[in-house]
Amino acid sequence: MRFALDDQQRDFAASIDAALIAADVPAAVRAWSAGDTAPGRKVWSTLSDLGVTALVVPEKFDGIEAHPVDLVVALERLGRWCVPGPVTESIAVAPILLAGHDDWADRSAALAAGELIATVALPPSVPRAVNADFAGLTLLATDGQVSEATAGDAHESVDPTRTLFDVTATGASQSADVGRAYEFGVLATAAQLIGAAQAMLDMSVEYAKQRSQFGRIIGSYQALKHKLADVHIAVELARPLVYGAALSLADGSADTARDVSAAKAAASDAALVSARSSLQTHGAIGFTSEHDLSLWLLRVQALHSAWGDPTSHRRRVLEALR
Repeated sequence: MRFALDDQQRDFAASIDAALIAADVPAAVRAWSAGDTAPGRKVWSTLSDLGVTALVVPEKFDGIEAHPVDLVVALERLGRWCVPGPVTESIAVAPILLAGHDDWADRSAALAAGELIATVALPPSVPRAVNADFAGLTLLATDGQVSEATAGDAHESVDPTRTLFDVTATGASQSADVGRAYEFGVLATAAQLIGAAQAMLDMSVEYAKQRSQFGRIIGSYQALKHKLADVHIAVELARPLVYGAALSLADGSADTARDVSAAKAAASDAALVSARSSLQTHGAIGFTSEHDLSLWLLRVQALHSAWGDPTSHRRRVLEALR
């Protein structure tokens, strides 16, 4: 059996790429880091125009109710372009938490339309809500219950666009499929890591064709070719695990937790390998704030541990195999 994206999914990915190239996301990320989220909101408006914000929202709430593979297609592209904001939480997790309640239909419809951006805390794995100051809705979910919440103390992240907030429940709790929401959160984060890893690899390949050292283009050195090839292999080994986890989640497989955790661990590792190789290829300039690579380096460091670090996910895989 050969698994591949269909033409519609490839066209969807291409349309996201085209829109985000035009949106100048790196400039929006820099503005966000400086406290100006207006350019970032324009990026989110672009995503809603493409239907990205409606992917997981049920059709009865004016969403698309797409297959998890379609979610991975989109979130990989958002990771590729380093889109700021609560991407995982608003696009993948909040729709699951709200889906079972008709009295929250207005919120679900607003998520689908891009009129509402949400963030989520899901302790103990996700103890704080990212970008609660940016989001219009903050949710606290645990033990099969979800409630609206308000943001408390703010905590800096290694990525300055991802401020983390303590949250306190303020509304009445309602039942929710918190377990499934968590799996969607892990999957969405893994997809972004794959996109970020690919972006940094592409940057490194292009830079290696231009930078000279000792009178030669550095891309001609065999050692660098091997290093970049190692990154390519790491990404290509992790990507099928992410798509496989999406299929497992769609089918309600008994192995979903195992598959999703394996995907997150592999994607985290691939992204770190890509980040280290990219920094070595670019040299110190790659970590300066003026170079776009620095944006992805910080994002990968933040997403590496978001929604469970590799150690916790390897532990889940091991427990599933016992």
